[in-house]
Amino acid sequence: MKDAYLVLENGRVFKGKAFGAHREVTAEVVFTTGMTGYLETLTDPSYYGQAVVQTFPLIGNYGIIPADFESPKINLTAYIVKEWCRNPSNFRSEGDLDTFLKARDIPGLCGIDTRSLTKCIRESGIMNGALTSDPACVDRDALKAYRIQRAVEQVSAKAPYTEKAANARRHVAVLDYGMKTNIKRELLARDCDVTVMPYDTPPDAVLATRPHGIMLSNGPGDPADNPAAIENLKGLLRSEVPIFGICLGHQLLALASGGKTTKLKYGHRGANQPVRDLETGRVYITSQNHGYAVVSDSVARFGKLLFVNVNDGSCEGIAYSNRLAFSVQFHPEHCSGPQDSAFLFDRFVDMMEEKACR
Repeated sequence: MKDAYLVLENGRVFKGKAFGAHREVTAEVVFTTGMTGYLETLTDPSYYGQAVVQTFPLIGNYGIIPADFESPKINLTAYIVKEWCRNPSNFRSEGDLDTFLKARDIPGLCGIDTRSLTKCIRESGIMNGALTSDPACVDRDALKAYRIQRAVEQVSAKAPYTEKAANARRHVAVLDYGMKTNIKRELLARDCDVTVMPYDTPPDAVLATRPHGIMLSNGPGDPADNPAAIENLKGLLRSEVPIFGICLGHQLLALASGGKTTKLKYGHRGANQPVRDLETGRVYITSQNHGYAVVSDSVARFGKLLFVNVNDGSCEGIAYSNRLAFSVQFHPEHCSGPQDSAFLFDRFVDMMEEKACR
């Protein structure tokens, strides 16, 4: 394998070996702490524009399993691991990580000290980085100026489509800001027909499908970069249709309601994030992938906090006042990750049932 380097905007350089596609890229460098779930990480649209560092040292040991993908394509820009497994062992496996990345033109970097890199990001905060074969050729000014652009537009569905449940009792419209496939699976499993709609679908077009509920999906990037989507949500909030937001959907719904968002120092990414239910005191272990959070002090004007992050106290969930709507920052669809909070989909179904009985 050829030598390759990660050059960070703060001047740190990490030397390793290239695998996957051999090309040079610039991206926002983030880390995720999941011990498993690398396939879901690779295909999660929320990682659009980012170089993802896996803190677990061996990646790829159970191969490539398309049935576990969260979207049809790889959405991250580059993949950084300590070691990748050349001989995966799993009866479901259909290939190895290196071949998979090459086929999709995604560069990888292995053989570096991922522990040191992760500590660097934790101490300095998320920063840009360049994967290159020659550190001397990296334009440091351009590296610092890099910013992820039009992220939601790039990963959203291009046209509406509907999937039918076997025994449908309800219909849910999903605004796709970069939806993970398992969100759709969880709704279908609860007897909901699902109509997935592009991120910029106007409120009238959403309501014209006569949904019993509206789901706002996860997605990538800075929530404030989506003014049209935020304006559309203001229109949907004036309807009486129950709304459930996840991750970016949670942030956009808060912004549409008058809340504020802020960028976290290094974000929450992994399958081991503890959140506390403020009503019961119970702590749930959750899967998360986000770099922004709703400012807790801005919530009181339109709702109340439902959950907070045990580690840093940040907002993890909101119940909206005088409205059948709630949202969470974490991923209750538990893919990949624990199943602690899957009951939130049941809560959403209950809200739809409550509205239907009025």
